[in-house]
Amino acid sequence: MKAIKIVIDPEQNLISVWNGGRGIPVEMHTTEKMYVPELIFGTLLTSSNYNDEQKKVTGGRNGYGAKLCNIFSTEFTVETASKESGKSFKQTWKNNMGTSGKAKVTSSSSDFTKVTFKPDLAKFKMTHLDSDTVALMTRRAYDIAGCTKGVAVHLNGTRLPVKGFKDYVELYVKGDQSQTEEEMPRKVVYDAVNPRWEVAVTASNHGFQQASFVNSIATTKVCVCSYTSVI
Repeated sequence: MKAIKIVIDPEQNLISVWNGGRGIPVEMHTTEKMYVPELIFGTLLTSSNYNDEQKKVTGGRNGYGAKLCNIFSTEFTVETASKESGKSFKQTWKNNMGTSGKAKVTSSSSDFTKVTFKPDLAKFKMTHLDSDTVALMTRRAYDIAGCTKGVAVHLNGTRLPVKGFKDYVELYVKGDQSQTEEEMPRKVVYDAVNPRWEVAVTASNHGFQQASFVNSIATTKVCVCSYTSVI
């Protein structure tokens, strides 16, 4: 995967996430007798990856969150193309996954996956995507850029100025408005310990603070009394 493209459109109440990695196989599932993307995004009780005793380098429950996104949306569309399968797939669900449209399958020689959805704002007692919610989603786009080294992350058509975890950490220092012009710029001590671990430390004007990720999942509430990992 070389790129991730995110669009947040409050006026249209529309959010989309595209990635150019290997597409989902556009094939019929031998047991469920439906296309694999439909199984992943629009069919309940088909998730996996529930064994917490197994060591992993990825996060999530393999489709559980995507299904919830579908359920809490008035409209949800998944598009994917698999070079291996030689096909592309597109399907739309409406009314909180209650109504599913017919899957459209065509020939394709590319790889990508794109999810587009319209949140059911009433379910969250909202009338629109307010500035705080958009800011939280924007922050998550920066998180992704910091956690996916070598992947260009675009937000609303603009590439974010973060090419890895070091760039991500330096944004905290550059964005600290409590620091006066007379103060010396704070230095960030950074080390890529190995391909799986990256650590950065800098001085704080507000007591101990930490930002950390494990398998790209934000772990900001980790118990710092025992350990703190920033990866």
